[in-house]
Amino acid sequence: MSSSDYVTLKLDGQLFGIPVLQVQDILSSVVITHVPLAPPEIAGSLNLRGRVVTAISLRSRLGIEKSADIKKPMNIVVEHKNELYSLIVDSVGEVLNLEDDDFAPNPPTMAKHLREISRGIFQLDQELLIIMDVPTLLNLQNLDAA
Repeated sequence: MSSSDYVTLKLDGQLFGIPVLQVQDILSSVVITHVPLAPPEIAGSLNLRGRVVTAISLRSRLGIEKSADIKKPMNIVVEHKNELYSLIVDSVGEVLNLEDDDFAPNPPTMAKHLREISRGIFQLDQELLIIMDVPTLLNLQNLDAA
């Protein structure tokens, strides 16, 4: 049986996963520089070992309101088309190794804004793990339409 590893994250109480091979780095507290006239999803940019990284608020990207409860958001750095992006999330969990046979398509009842960025799901013991489609999530032409 084959399996895959996923970095887990929470956003507004929902558990998401990103394939571990797409994750470049995980950062806790970073200085993000505001970019004037950027779309609201773009929180700004940060410097990671000499590279400029675009920081994207996943809450804003998915139309989820900001929460005062999130004191220290985390950043998951991913690479897409030779550019680095920092996905700002509420928290980062563990790396899960899951059997590929347990991967399932999105349920028809899943909210449209989640279905659009999901490759599929894993049903865990206590909750649903939504696997993010990072290239779709980072399709910047769609950022204005979110």
